[in-house]
Amino acid sequence: MLTQDAHLVLQDNAQIWKQLLPLTYTKPISELRIGIDTIKEKWQHHFGKEASVETERYLMPKFGKTTASSEQPKLIINSSIIPNEELLKEIKALTEQQSLERDGEFIAQYVVNDNLPKEAVECETNFIKIERPWHIFKQNEEVFIDDFKRITAGRKSQPISKTNTVIGEQNIFLEEGASVECSMLNATKAPIYIGKNAIILEGCLVKGGLALCDNAIMKMGAKHYGTSTIGPYCKIGGEVNNVVMQAYSNKGHDGYLGNAVIGEWCNMGADTNASNLKNNYGSSTAYSYAEGNYIDTGECFIGLTMGDHSKCAINTMFNTATVVGVAANIFGGGFPKKHIPSFAWGGVDYLHTFQLEKAFEMAQAMMKRRNLAFTEEDKAIFNTIFEETKQFRNT
Repeated sequence: MLTQDAHLVLQDNAQIWKQLLPLTYTKPISELRIGIDTIKEKWQHHFGKEASVETERYLMPKFGKTTASSEQPKLIINSSIIPNEELLKEIKALTEQQSLERDGEFIAQYVVNDNLPKEAVECETNFIKIERPWHIFKQNEEVFIDDFKRITAGRKSQPISKTNTVIGEQNIFLEEGASVECSMLNATKAPIYIGKNAIILEGCLVKGGLALCDNAIMKMGAKHYGTSTIGPYCKIGGEVNNVVMQAYSNKGHDGYLGNAVIGEWCNMGADTNASNLKNNYGSSTAYSYAEGNYIDTGECFIGLTMGDHSKCAINTMFNTATVVGVAANIFGGGFPKKHIPSFAWGGVDYLHTFQLEKAFEMAQAMMKRRNLAFTEEDKAIFNTIFEETKQFRNT
């Protein structure tokens, strides 16, 4: 099997990367979380080795580091694809200078001495591919169930406290240090996964599936309806349905969030509410950076998409399918526009520019609370996003 000795490379398709904005402004596609872990972590698990990435040039100083030699064979994989066992068999069967494709689209290729593959093999396996932000929450349950089986296989859950009301205990898994007390857990529809040192506080109503990842917290009295992923160190409260939060973000208070994707280092003030359904029950439009305009998503249920480091104040209201860029700061009454640009400051009445140095200070302060640094590489990424999104801001 030639792929065994190859260096694993997750390669971004530039068009798909752009279609996934604003979530990918600050990271490669493979760093996105869906199910329990990130796309990159899934591929690394299946191949048992570290992966490097090929993505937009301005992201490479932070994410593109590799120790592989230039002479080493490469197994290059389309980073928007979620691995599964049958697809892995086809990839591992590739020989030198072969590529795996579906209808002319690249899935994986084996490259030796930088010689491009000469033979295309048609893929026969069905797989999940993430091409738009709403694909993340829409496909989350299927990916989560596969991740749950993979991560918990052959392992025993920590005991569940008798203070809880539990339905479907065989589908509930608590990692070491996880804590759940005085809550109701129903895992009959889909599993519930509680990561290391994650906490569900008293009085929560939890319907699976749920991935509450390492060190995340579900606040007292929260109501969770359907398959969500609450990433590492996130806080979640209020009413939640089919939400994917990447990491280090907070929605700790009452208010509704559904069919949504929230980036890293975001914070939602108390009683923030985001609509996920139009009054006429029709398909919603959402702003697409790839098309430079609003497009029909084809989705009846679609809520908020929020890029990394964005914040909103108490009582913020978001329209159905609102898209918020990176490092935006939203406040004030009424419904702001459905596309809130990166580094925007304001709300329904006006949107000024959140100055770059102030954005640096905000990011530094929030990350310091988690003992993490806002690095020079992070500043350079902010600089690039700030310049590339100027046309969206009024001042």
